[in-house]
Formats: sequence, structure tokens, C-alpha cells
Amino acid sequence: MNRTEKTFANLILFSKWFQLPLYLGLILGGCLYTYRYLVELVHLTMHVNTISESELMMGILSLVDIVMVANLLIMVIIGGYSTFVNKLDLKNEKDRPDWLDHISAGTLKIKLSTALVGISGIHLLQSFINLSQTSSQQIVLQIAIHITFLVSSIGLAFTEYIMNKSH
Repeated sequence: MNRTEKTFANLILFSKWFQLPLYLGLILGGCLYTYRYLVELVHLTMHVNTISESELMMGILSLVDIVMVANLLIMVIIGGYSTFVNKLDLKNEKDRPDWLDHISAGTLKIKLSTALVGISGIHLLQSFINLSQTSSQQIVLQIAIHITFLVSSIGLAFTEYIMNKSH
């Protein structure tokens, strides 16, 4: 490689660091979700004796939804940073995620898509529980979105399987 090509290649490689502020923003988003979780938990705890069982169930489903979105954020932050920006040297860390050993862009996409299917399922369950407050159009739309997420997730997994099988 001549000097110009090497400089250009180094510039391209350096551009991966432009993603760092994006990951820092996602970490802040995780902090906001943690705060929202705690607010919801305190609210449920303080009103547990005055709310109905279905309101309690909806509150708990909201907590589950927040946890699933937070898990999604962690997968994107750790997996994305490690895959696209810089490898994480965590071999000696006790609480290192096991899935980090075999993460790739394809497996990260599959993990994200299955997390979206789970989140969509929680929202759909909330709509079914609040059936009297949800229009049939909203239910049909949510089912269509859920099926789209599910089919997309299966398609991604199948594509990843085919790609890995050929290698």
C-alpha cells in the first residue's frame, strides 16, 4: 500500500470511534429506564392496597417491559461496541456475559429481533388485558406488528443459519 492508501485506510478505521457518543447515549437511556422502573415500582408499592388486581398486573407487565427494553439496550451497547468499535478485554471478569464469546453482527441482530418479539408480546398481552380500553383496530394492528417482528426474527435466524452453514 502506498502512503495515501494507508492514510485513507487508517482514517476509515478511525471512523468507528464516531459511534462512541451513540453508545454513551444508550447508556444514559439505560439510566433513564432504570429511573422509570424505580418510579413505577415505588408507585405500585405505595398503591398495592388500593389498586385492582388487573391494574397491579398491568403495572407488573410494565416493569417486565422496562426490564426487557433495558436488556435490549445492554445487548446493543455491549454487543455493538464489541463488534463494531473495539473488542472488550473482559476475559478475567467474573460477571462477563457468556454470549459475548460468540457474538457477531448476525447473532446480535437475531438477539435484538427476538427481544423485540418479546417486547411486542408484552404490549400485546397488555392490550388483551385492557380489552375494554383498546379498539379492535389497535388490537389488529398490534397483532400484525407482532407477527411482522416474529416473521422477521425467523427470517434473520434462517439467513444467519444459511450463512454459517456455508462457511
